[in-house]
Amino acid sequence: MDQKYIDLFDRYTHGQMKRRDFLERLAVLAGGSAAATALLPVLENNYARAEMVAENDTRILPETITYESTAGNVSGYLVKPKEFPKAGGVVVISENRGLNPHIKDVARRLATEGFLALAPDYLSIRGGTPEDADKARDMIGTLKPEETVAISRASLAALAARPDCTGKVAAVGFCWGGGKVNELAVAEPSLAAGVAYYGAQPKADQVAKIKAPLLLHYAGLDERINAGIPDFEKALKDNGKSYELFIYEGANHAFNNDTNEARYNKDAAELAWSRTVEFLKKNLAVA
Repeated sequence: MDQKYIDLFDRYTHGQMKRRDFLERLAVLAGGSAAATALLPVLENNYARAEMVAENDTRILPETITYESTAGNVSGYLVKPKEFPKAGGVVVISENRGLNPHIKDVARRLATEGFLALAPDYLSIRGGTPEDADKARDMIGTLKPEETVAISRASLAALAARPDCTGKVAAVGFCWGGGKVNELAVAEPSLAAGVAYYGAQPKADQVAKIKAPLLLHYAGLDERINAGIPDFEKALKDNGKSYELFIYEGANHAFNNDTNEARYNKDAAELAWSRTVEFLKKNLAVA
């Protein structure tokens, strides 16, 4: 796919234009409405492709749980690995489309790796994630920073307190969720580790508060997010923080999302995932 279409979709999906404007501009770029219509299924997420690990996979036990946060009651998708009576916890933070089938599948993938995974629905306090992805994006935009931090911290605490958790809890997030992982690392000293996929960086003067080791994945073609890398990395180095940073050349923002044909990059996704699993196992291991 021509990069100009992906760049336009990225602007739209991150709230820089309304759907009508996006479709009009896509039609101009593609040379007509028919061509634009043909491009849409490739550009947009197709959740029918979301199941790498089925809900009824015999290795896992998925369920929905609820717990309290200072921002309101939260609903979360919890997946336990059957093989491990106790496991390290991982909070899975979604892109800016809320708790959708793809993020639930990511939680199931983590459970098959031996982690106790919890994917919170950050839109619980707004009535829950709707099926309409555009509506979910707009609702995500109404969340206040103090609300998202409260939900992240409550999710971490809910996992850590469970009898089937070792007490060590990390966080993995994608896009909007990658930024929330960085935000949580600043706010919560008990975070055991953080993995941020193409996430917005915290301000340099906040980096000193970070205690957790970080694994940072960035896409080589993601100019919008990558603009913040130099200041973030300098602050991490200046403050002596533990981190690993990888840039996947030729990959687009959201390269891990295999429900999106245009932006998914199999090689980058598989390499980043293998690094993620290794990093989590290292940092969640019980001494």
